[in-house]
Amino acid sequence: MKFYEVTVDTTSEASELVAEILTEAGSNGIGIYDNNDLADLADSGVVWDYMEEHLIKNDGKAQVKGYFEVENFQDTRADIEERLEFLKKNCPFDYGTLDISLSTVDDCDWVESWKQYYKPIKAGRVTIVPEWIEYEAEDGEYIVKIDPGMAFGTGEHESTKMCLELLQALGMEGKSVIDVGTGSGILALASAKLGASKVEAYDIDDNAVKSARENCVLNDLQDKITVANANLLDKTANKFDVVLANITADVLIMLAQSLGNYMKKDGIVIISGIILKRECDVKEAFEKFGFSVKERINMGEWIAFKLGL
Repeated sequence: MKFYEVTVDTTSEASELVAEILTEAGSNGIGIYDNNDLADLADSGVVWDYMEEHLIKNDGKAQVKGYFEVENFQDTRADIEERLEFLKKNCPFDYGTLDISLSTVDDCDWVESWKQYYKPIKAGRVTIVPEWIEYEAEDGEYIVKIDPGMAFGTGEHESTKMCLELLQALGMEGKSVIDVGTGSGILALASAKLGASKVEAYDIDDNAVKSARENCVLNDLQDKITVANANLLDKTANKFDVVLANITADVLIMLAQSLGNYMKKDGIVIISGIILKRECDVKEAFEKFGFSVKERINMGEWIAFKLGL
């Protein structure tokens, strides 16, 4: 069966947003080729194969690839172009050209080829490792294996890395955790690996729930993590030591009123996915309902908060 490989030229900062656009348009797989990542990988010691120097460019450019069935692609392309136009008008940082190019591939080619765009990602003591890559943990290192499938969340994005950094600073042993909008389950899995005794993970997207459940099995954590399809907090009435929400500014603002109801006394909320220009909006929304900022960190154009009541 033939597929169109759709390549969008963008930047490192905007690559995850473009990936989400292609996913929402119905892509059967996503690949992100980020020149910055290749340069970081060359310096990391994770891959020992020789890399030709001319291929290593730390220039901020990236390509995002998606794979679509040939049938009815004209409508799909129109949808992609409309979404990219919206990104151009609303993105607060450099998104590159967003030029689109097409090539035709067989399904047997792309099913495996997209995997080349993923690599082990270190975030403090936690390393996110694609399940098809052999990786030996060092002393004190926690390995989270994932097969991202169609779910949003590979550990590459700054918002995820910041959540992982804040989680590790908490001391997770014996804590209860809820991950709202879990995606591929990375934060839920990391929480359990770091010692959380009970984790609940929810997402409204069926693909995300399927992916997160499979990743729980991959890490032998299916007995510690409950994954379910839910609109935000609709399916739980429990209270937690740690509430995680790596979503978008608008959804976080909407959650500000209710998140406190799901916290134990002295509980902590970690929120991320906030672009710089929306920082004040999110902060003010949570302060309105009694939250205070315990810690603020940023990476690139993104912000994360640790909050308490």
